[in-house]
Amino acid sequence: MNIASPLPPDLKLRYLDWKKNTFPGKQPTYRYLVEQGQAPLAMVISCCDSRVQATSIFESDIGEFFIHRNIANLVPPFSLSGDNLGTSAAIEYAVTALNVSHIIILGHSNCGGVKGCDQMCSGKAPELEKETSFVGRWVDILRPAYERVDHTKSKEDQLRALEHEGIIMSMENLMTFPFVQNAVKAEELSIHGLWHDISEGNLLFYNGEVFEPID
Repeated sequence: MNIASPLPPDLKLRYLDWKKNTFPGKQPTYRYLVEQGQAPLAMVISCCDSRVQATSIFESDIGEFFIHRNIANLVPPFSLSGDNLGTSAAIEYAVTALNVSHIIILGHSNCGGVKGCDQMCSGKAPELEKETSFVGRWVDILRPAYERVDHTKSKEDQLRALEHEGIIMSMENLMTFPFVQNAVKAEELSIHGLWHDISEGNLLFYNGEVFEPID
């Protein structure tokens, strides 16, 4: 069975427009990056959510960010067991091969992955508890953060807190990677936790104690 399909017409038109009108002005940059290789300033670990675009938020150009996306912008603890190797491999490459100066964990409001973890941990999503659920086994990483949340507050506040705690936990998990720890100690790498309010466009950063606005 042939499962390959041509691009949808609207995407084809977008590509052709980019190739004709945008690419020519940027071709020297593309050629330079091909000849010299990439040297991004930062790695961004963000959610797969289509509403979150790091390149848009920071108005970045090609070659500036090494971007890895996964559900709920999670970093697993360091492990050589064979689980979660995609994210771990991306981190290793960014730090040891590309020598990025910054790793940014970019979380966001109304995160479906965070909500799914909350429902699973509170017994309201049995489908995610199944061993056959890739999503469930992935957001298991977030369970320790769920335990940090004050569950006496409103559900909206709980979800917001879990979004924040997930970012903090991922920052902590980054430091379980020996090569990350070494780069941070050598002051060659800094780690940043950010939370993006999609509807308002606000960006908050974690200062080591709380999240505060960038203004």
